[in-house]
Amino acid sequence: MVGEPNLYTRVGEVIHYIWDPIGISEAPGARDEYDTYLPDIMSILSTKPPEALVKYLSWIVTERMGLSANPQHDLKVVEILFSWKEFFSDITETQGN
Repeated sequence: MVGEPNLYTRVGEVIHYIWDPIGISEAPGARDEYDTYLPDIMSILSTKPPEALVKYLSWIVTERMGLSANPQHDLKVVEILFSWKEFFSDITETQGN
């Protein structure tokens, strides 16, 4: 599993500030609102294709939050998350060589 602390932090930031389905990103006291989803997001990010993560984010929005899904937005968020994953993978490979 991708367990880099820096990646975990970036994923949390993307989920809070960009995905933010309930619109709380500007509330400093709500920074941990989505933290319960991070372990599953990290697991999917590490082991599954992007489509699986899009489905998971949409599931959270519809089934856990009772809101309407926005698959296009979820796809954009997943693209950002996979970009961060690749970035940190490249750094790890470079430092390992």
